Order: sequence, then structure tokens, then C-alpha cells
Amino acid sequence: MIEIIRTNDAVIISFVESLMRDAGIDCFVADQNMSVLDGSIGILPRRVMVDADKADAARRILTDAGIANEIRQK
Repeated sequence: MIEIIRTNDAVIISFVESLMRDAGIDCFVADQNMSVLDGSIGILPRRVMVDADKADAARRILTDAGIANEIRQK
């Protein structure tokens, strides 16, 4: 799996999950349970992961949605 987004913004994560779901691209949010370590204040970023063969399509979708600034570089 390839990391396409790393953020602690729950709204961005939810938006990306929705975009991927609508496009039929499976994604996984890593580090969701790390909030236990930071006291649930959201300082530790979460990563949105997609299959390597879908990464380019996922990046295109995020660019089209106007959140290209959130995309992790290859």
C-alpha cells in the first residue's frame, strides 16, 4: 500500500475516504488508534493508504477535488 495523505485533520480524512469509496478505490486509514497515545487531541497524523496500482488514480481524484496540496509526494 502507498501513502497518499498524511494529516491530523479528520475532515480531510473523511473527505478522502468518501472520494475513494465513490471511485471504487479501497483505502485504509493507518494510525487511527494512535490518538490513545496523544490523549485524543489529534496531534499525531493519520495516513490514508491505497493499493500501489491505484495510487496514480487516487492522486488524480484528489487533485480534481481541489486538495492536491494534501497529497504526499512519491
